[in-house]
Amino acid sequence: MWIFVFFDLPVTSKQQRKKATTFRKNLEKDGFTMFQYSVYIRHCPSKESMDVHVKRVKAFVPDSGMVSILMVTGKQFGSIINFYGKVEKEKPETPQQLEFF
Repeated sequence: MWIFVFFDLPVTSKQQRKKATTFRKNLEKDGFTMFQYSVYIRHCPSKESMDVHVKRVKAFVPDSGMVSILMVTGKQFGSIINFYGKVEKEKPETPQQLEFF
């Protein structure tokens, strides 16, 4: 499973910029990586893991602005087509899944 977090946060005042920066840093601390500006993604090996990370994101959503969370399967994410200009770029690799018993 993949979690996408899309956000549009106000950054007109110094306080708003600080809150937006804190939100992005919290995403990164929780294992998200920037896919595009204001779009962060994270791979989760299970539904339970996904639920934990969605709950964390909900906990640090700022007071203003818009944040959306989208969850897709690996198969759905695998059908993405990325272009940088006119050049198609390969899909990002799925992270290795580790299991501990």
